Amino acid sequence: MTENLPPSLHLRVITPKKLLVDARVDEVSLPSLEGSLGILPGHRPLLAALGKGVLSYRMAKREEKFLVRGGFAEIEPEKVLVFTELSQDETTKPSRG
Repeated sequence: MTENLPPSLHLRVITPKKLLVDARVDEVSLPSLEGSLGILPGHRPLLAALGKGVLSYRMAKREEKFLVRGGFAEIEPEKVLVFTELSQDETTKPSRG
């Protein structure tokens, strides 16, 4: 089964004001109501309610992070779609780790 895993995830993060992220990523971390979720390519389909916390994603060696407050995520083996609100002013750029 591992030989059929997609090489990356298509991540889209949508806020009420704009499309914040539309990129191919290696992994995503989401603050669900049940705790932190780590998402890698090939993840089983899942709908998750989001809580307050850090949404992060990694592309190669670069990591980006946002503080979010609620929303939901639709997770599929090849993509992650997130609807959320930022906890900070949306005009600021994401922090980089």
